[in-house]
Amino acid sequence: MAALTPDPEVTVVIPTFDRAALLPRALDSALAQRGVDFRILVADDGSTDATPQVLAHYTGATGDPRIRVLTLKHGGVCRARNAAVAACASPLLAFLDSDDEWLPGKLAAQTALLRETGLSICQTEETWIRNGVRVNPPAHYVKRGGDIFAPSLRHCMITPSSVLMTRALFHAVGGFNPEFPACEDYEMWLRITPDHPVGLVAKAMLIRYGGHADQLSMRYPAQDRFRIRALCLLLDGNRLRAPQRVLALEALEAKLGIYRAGCVKRGKAEESEWCEGIRARYLAGV
Repeated sequence: MAALTPDPEVTVVIPTFDRAALLPRALDSALAQRGVDFRILVADDGSTDATPQVLAHYTGATGDPRIRVLTLKHGGVCRARNAAVAACASPLLAFLDSDDEWLPGKLAAQTALLRETGLSICQTEETWIRNGVRVNPPAHYVKRGGDIFAPSLRHCMITPSSVLMTRALFHAVGGFNPEFPACEDYEMWLRITPDHPVGLVAKAMLIRYGGHADQLSMRYPAQDRFRIRALCLLLDGNRLRAPQRVLALEALEAKLGIYRAGCVKRGKAEESEWCEGIRARYLAGV
């Protein structure tokens, strides 16, 4: 797919699938950003609801020229994000899920941070709304900056909607892995954080909304299976330094223990055997 031209400093990538009711909130919050030259690239992942009509309203004769739409066959959020990145040439990439909302000044604060520090990726703090009620995230999800590889092994420490990163870094790590229908962000950050410190705008610039049925966490409840796969890929990549490999093996052992215990409790013999195979391959003699 040919890149759209001309390309501004930042391309905002918004993947969406059947979220006609939520998409305007995300779009409006992106359009409200000031002080940064940006374009919004909506990757419509084969929506079957009123999403095309919503987008037509934003891109029609009276719409905003900063919005472009890629209409794709349904292939999942990873393919949608990757396709949008392939269709632009901006040096900086921001990601915004269609059920989330940015606060004013997010892009300006992050572009300034990357410019001042020379970092390749940064995130912001965030506010959580669950079923219409503001909640405090668990302490282990509090956002951090710097070397966050160790905590990223245990939990997903970066929210895609909070990210601004260089296009060069995105391509260096290969983008999002479409083999992951869930935990795709956890897997990607494991490829980034061993070598790249993460900048942090220490202010909530993102509102994350949760509790709706179409979230990936709702559709794929046994997410530790995907995290285990991500850790195996990380270990197979032979990119980790010795201390990092030790930490990754410890994380794998912990997640295998938790997941296998759940499988045994629920009588899932095949899944339990899968865990034992992983353990034998990676943790024998550890």
